[in-house]
Amino acid sequence: MDLSQLETFLAVVEERGFSRAAIRLCRTQPAVSHAIRRLEEEIGDPLFERTSREGTLTAAGVLLREYAERLLKLRGEAASALEELRSLERGRLHLAANEYTCLYLLPVLDEFRRLCPHISVLVQRALASRIPEQILDRTVEIGIVTFRPTDEQLHLIGVYTDSVVFIVNPRHPLAREKRVAIHDLGAENFVAHNVVSPLRRRVIDLFEKHKTPLNMNVELPSLEAIKRFVAMGNGVALVPGLTVQPELARGELVQVQVPELKIERQLLLAYRKNATLSHAALAFLKVVKALSQERGSPFSYRTDHTR
Repeated sequence: MDLSQLETFLAVVEERGFSRAAIRLCRTQPAVSHAIRRLEEEIGDPLFERTSREGTLTAAGVLLREYAERLLKLRGEAASALEELRSLERGRLHLAANEYTCLYLLPVLDEFRRLCPHISVLVQRALASRIPEQILDRTVEIGIVTFRPTDEQLHLIGVYTDSVVFIVNPRHPLAREKRVAIHDLGAENFVAHNVVSPLRRRVIDLFEKHKTPLNMNVELPSLEAIKRFVAMGNGVALVPGLTVQPELARGELVQVQVPELKIERQLLLAYRKNATLSHAALAFLKVVKALSQERGSPFSYRTDHTR
């Protein structure tokens, strides 16, 4: 049986006759009678008492009426729910980010929530190296990474350019300097992030290239912990600029330029190339693009055409 048959059946029940049901459905009476006969053949029982002209239901008809009303109600609810998805009155946005890239998301999500208040947002914290896998496994819809994944199934959009900055406590002797050379850092004690990453490897390589010792005597599990530890007067650190803007503005930390350590990082949005993105995800991408046009650098919206 299909929903159109059930709709015809309910029309006969509610109109108490085949003729009136035909008028309501804009069909001929023979067409309505034929639809009911086919439904009865599928069920294997008559639905109406043939001796009654008022569309009196049999026991099978009474039972089917209850289910038919529920099914057609569900159809209406499904149609309404789909329309709400299209109009962004409901839905869910599921993203993946790490501790660092989540900071980029904050202003974007602030604008997204203002424009789409009915969309629930879930940002799943993940190791950067695992995010491409989560996207391809459909665990999340969109991920934010700081490296270029090698998988050709991913579509990438450059959304933010950040620089690594050298930070010290305001009482540190180097805090009075606007610029220092990498050779001046050989005796410093660095507070490092203990997560292995391409950035950590690049910093180590630069110190080796300039034949300068890199003393990583303290390793901590989060960027927040690193900033606080340095602010307390314990060593120095290299951190993404995005993560330290509030502390620099409040004077809790000081940035010193190191020309040899000029490292830029491109934040990338990633999603499956052939994915049919949800209405919520499409709205999110529109917000990302609009924010880049409104604020300009370091925000951007550049599709990666090299893949």
